[in-house]
Amino acid sequence: MLDYVIVGLGLAGISFCEILEKEGKSFKVISDDSQQASLVAGGLYNPVILKRFTMAWNAKEQMDLALPFYAGLEQKLDVKLDYTIPVLRRFASIEEQNGWFEAADRPGLDSFLSTTIIENTNPSIDAPFGFGEVRHTGRIDTKTLLTSYSEYLGQHGLLDKESFDFSCLETFKEHVSYKTTTAKQIVFACGYGLKNNPFFNYLPLNGTKGELLTIKAPEYKEKNVIKSSVFTIPLGGDMYSVGATYKWKDKTNEPTEDSKNELLEKLKTFLNCDFEIVKHVAGIRPTVVDRRPLVGQHPTHKNLYVLNGFGSRGVLIAPDVSRQLFNTIEKGTVLDPEINIQRFTKKYYSN
Repeated sequence: MLDYVIVGLGLAGISFCEILEKEGKSFKVISDDSQQASLVAGGLYNPVILKRFTMAWNAKEQMDLALPFYAGLEQKLDVKLDYTIPVLRRFASIEEQNGWFEAADRPGLDSFLSTTIIENTNPSIDAPFGFGEVRHTGRIDTKTLLTSYSEYLGQHGLLDKESFDFSCLETFKEHVSYKTTTAKQIVFACGYGLKNNPFFNYLPLNGTKGELLTIKAPEYKEKNVIKSSVFTIPLGGDMYSVGATYKWKDKTNEPTEDSKNELLEKLKTFLNCDFEIVKHVAGIRPTVVDRRPLVGQHPTHKNLYVLNGFGSRGVLIAPDVSRQLFNTIEKGTVLDPEINIQRFTKKYYSN
């Protein structure tokens, strides 16, 4: 009998697998790659919400765990994942500059927001009011991470590439059974796929569609992440990610012309050079009504767990909340009430 079955192999699934391996637990992963959110993510780690100049939820604590976590994965998988890179927030006005300086005085933000206005020296960017720099930021190459980790699990016989069939899942008091596999616990880390999970579909996972462009812009010559109405992230070789959109009604992974045009319109408000579109991708972010993750134990099936709802900050959130879930299951620690799905138990009993 295995200790765990994990369903899903995005940032949540990978983070939980890593903890299980370090703790000497046996496990198997079942994933069909149907959820694209981690694959198409920009991968930025940035503790500051740049629209409002505020700290993201628990961002400092999450960064303290996440950066060593990805460094360990780089060594284990022998790949480059973490690209340290400044994020420059383009100011649209003097008022925005003033708002930045006010925010930089606040405890917590003071170590991340530079108080030096960076003058624009890039002729390809329209930025007459300059930039504010966010310190200690970077990009995780999520595509390389997912591909490499999937290969690693496959080489060790720990990955079944198939769609999870709920009709084959049986729950018992002390274990679960799925086809020919038995395990003490099962953890669902399947992103927006949670909507199709009969055990956890009562949870208010809304899902927000995001679309990204990859452009080639030889004249741009920008080495920093630029954040304006959209962001541009340098990928090397004159290539840049441009994103992202937020759509609440369309729940498909198909890129749309409307979103492409929206991204281009916003990009052209500050980018002055020629470029060509190389790629256009889409995915559904697992977002929650109260903007907090969905983590914890099923109300009645005590060996079923969920690890989900990381939204657009999965790169930072995943290592932290995965560790919290493991400690709850194995050590009996109490989950942070902000992430515990017990906050929605009434919904389960009213369904």
